[in-house]
Formats: sequence, C-alpha cells, structure tokens
Amino acid sequence: MPEDRSILSRPGPAPDAQQSYGPHPDQVIDWYLPARPTAVPVVVFIHGGYWRPEYDREHARSAAGGLAAAGFATALIEYRRVPGQPDTMVRDVAEAIRMTAFGPEGSEPRPVIVVGHSAGGHLALVCAADPALPIAGCLALAPLASLDQAESLHLDDNAVLDFLGVPAQQRRDLDPCSLPRPTIPVVVVHGAEDAVVPMELSEAYCRHHATELTPVPATGHFELIDPDSRAWALVVAEVTRVGDDINGP
Repeated sequence: MPEDRSILSRPGPAPDAQQSYGPHPDQVIDWYLPARPTAVPVVVFIHGGYWRPEYDREHARSAAGGLAAAGFATALIEYRRVPGQPDTMVRDVAEAIRMTAFGPEGSEPRPVIVVGHSAGGHLALVCAADPALPIAGCLALAPLASLDQAESLHLDDNAVLDFLGVPAQQRRDLDPCSLPRPTIPVVVVHGAEDAVVPMELSEAYCRHHATELTPVPATGHFELIDPDSRAWALVVAEVTRVGDDINGP
C-alpha cells in the first residue's frame, strides 16, 4: 500500500509551554498539557526522520497534541541532528528526558514514558536500556530497532552510515539489538504495511529481547503518529497500558 505522508506537512497545534535544556536552538522541549492535570506519567515524544537534520519536531506536533488530548502531559523534544555525530543526539535526548521528569514548571519528579517514532523509536530504545535515566516505560512506534538490518537494507539512502559516520558493527553501543534488555516495560508497535521501516527490524529486536510486538494490520509508517488515522486509538491504548504497568494494580 502507498504511504500516506500528509502528516509531514500538516500543521500541528502550538505548544502550551516551552523549555530549553541547553544553549543550542534545537535543545528545546515543547509541552502539550491536558485540559485537566492528572497524576499520570509524563510522556516524552521523540520524533523520527532517519536522524537527518531536515526533519524536525514540526511533523510530530499533531501526535503530541493528540496525546495531551488523551490526558497525558506530553513533552515533544527536539535534539541536535548532526550527521556522523550520533553521541550528540543521544546526549541531547537523555538530557531532555532528565528535565521532563520534573514537568514544565520544575515540580516533583514523575514517572516518564518515552514514546519514539521511527529514528525516534531507535533513540527511545537506546535510552530505555540506560538504567541511569528516569524512564519507567517505553513505547517504540515503527522503530529502527536493528541498525545491522537497516544498514544491510540501505534504508533511506544509507541513513545508518550517515547517522553513525562508521559501519554499524563499530557502534554496537547504539544498536538496540546489541544493548542489554531494558528492565522497564517496553512495547513495540509496527504497521504491517510499513514501506519506510520494514517490520522485520522490530521483529529482530523483539526476538532478541523477548519483548512484545504489536503489529497493526493494513497500516503503514506514518499512521502511527496521525491522530486522524484508524491506528491512533491503538497508540493511545498502548501508552495507557504502559502507564498502567508502571502504576501497578
């Protein structure tokens, strides 16, 4: 099925608040807040775009607004996307996650659910494996979960090599399949008809870590971040389920 890319150019809602976590213009957090404050975990949304600088958080604003409408205080984070400097990206995402745990006003820390899409899903899985970060749960949407496979498939004109600056085998520390299994709840959701990031990457990750994979029939890559799509209700349900797992019975 052809990919519906309309979400990439569709204007999303403006944030309710904004924070900086560093001096660079891309070190910024857009906050989308629910109409009624609740005690649910903070959601950190990491956008995708094959780690390339031309794709920023603008296309993920609809998703962030949709999560806020579902009752989640949502932090849509930006991060520096410099080809060949993957550690810069990971450091930025980690620092943003540390700050978001305290909410937009620096209140008492709350549990954090990290939600990432595509390359953002890769970054979410990398951070989920770091026990030093205040992450209580992770939802990876169509993630680039296996750098080895993404590299062998030459996805997006060799995006993995552009991202890392070296072959994937030299940066096992950034391949979710090579990292320790996260000790927090992790759910992977992938469209069965994804033509941008094949579902086999998620299947490889879930086999390796015995992690749950939720395939979404008749769904491509971008529907998972589109509140107007049929798949969106499932995404919200999975975020809610991860939150319930965190909170316990």
